[in-house]
Amino acid sequence: MLDADGDPEFMTSLAKGLAVLRCFADAQTPMTIAQAAKMTALSRPSVKRCLHTLVRLGYAALDGTRYTLRPKALALGYAYLSSSPLAIRAQPMLDQLRDELHESCSVGVLEEDEVYYVARAEISRIMSIALRAGSRLPLYCTSMGRILLAAQDRQSQISYLRRTRLIARTDYTCTQPSDLLEILASVAEEGYAIVDQELEVGLRSVSVPILGRRGVVAALNIGTQAARVPVTELRTRYLPALRRIAQELTAVGFG
Repeated sequence: MLDADGDPEFMTSLAKGLAVLRCFADAQTPMTIAQAAKMTALSRPSVKRCLHTLVRLGYAALDGTRYTLRPKALALGYAYLSSSPLAIRAQPMLDQLRDELHESCSVGVLEEDEVYYVARAEISRIMSIALRAGSRLPLYCTSMGRILLAAQDRQSQISYLRRTRLIARTDYTCTQPSDLLEILASVAEEGYAIVDQELEVGLRSVSVPILGRRGVVAALNIGTQAARVPVTELRTRYLPALRRIAQELTAVGFG
């Protein structure tokens, strides 16, 4: 969000620089000034100055007309991971859960209408996209996203669905707001969410909430291959293990 809304303390130049920095994660490839300007909706001169500054500070590199991030940029994300009590406490538990069930598992939080992965233990790559701490996915078609949405009040859910482009990522993706509201009500009542090939064909996942002092603070997830694990097994085998780990994390009392 680059609009200061009349806030005299808001640094628009910093906001622009962060927007340019963030678009590298969205593009996942080297970018030109024109590409970054299109992604950020900033003018090319503004983007050029931001990229020039990132290069001078060692966070980016220029090769011809294309810019890439340098390893120094890792320090920005690592600063969060190394100081987040949730990420620090969750990682060894995810490793334990992965070794127990031989499945990939993750912890995600709600940020800017997306699920942000803050910890992950991977057994093997089961998706066409690589997921790691820092990855982002939509709320409406992921099991962690539905856990986080279900924790909100109904008006907040409706507002989210109105401002979000509900894309059918597969033939199974639910994109009808009324149906999604019913699903969220069921998730809130049952305390878990299962998504069956709505994000990507061949992927099933189940998630449960992690509670803090002010309610749901994160979601805990296991993702698996649909051809190998039926939905019934998600409920009978994986869900109890998820709930056990979630209770251990809840007992810590995150904010």
